[in-house]
Amino acid sequence: MQHIRVRRHLGIVGDRYFAQPAHRDASVTIMASENLPTHIDPAVGLQQTRRNILLRGVDIDACIDRIVELDTGDGPIAFAVNRAARPCAWMDAAIGPGAQRALRGRGGVRCTPLSDGVLHVGEAEFRVIGPRDPR
Repeated sequence: MQHIRVRRHLGIVGDRYFAQPAHRDASVTIMASENLPTHIDPAVGLQQTRRNILLRGVDIDACIDRIVELDTGDGPIAFAVNRAARPCAWMDAAIGPGAQRALRGRGGVRCTPLSDGVLHVGEAEFRVIGPRDPR
């Protein structure tokens, strides 16, 4: 997939959690590529981790309770970073034994998109905008 369409408060068009009320505060998951457990499986990627967006050079796990923006050229898309994406036992089956433990505290974040837009594979601008509005 070379691009995704993001919809405000709904998620990623075509994703299994798109527009699902129970997942609105966790409809998009973002992870740092540096945290992929490649020591367990060198080929591990987004599909195995069940994450939607993979960033390089960003400590996204440190952005909980913040608003962040991603821009791949079509304009910025804002995300409320709500909570950690805790890895489940399924990771050991999908990636290999020890993957769940390796991803603890480094499994990425669950977000709510705050604007509509398109993200493309490739270079992106990343900005922390400020604190997330308390609910």
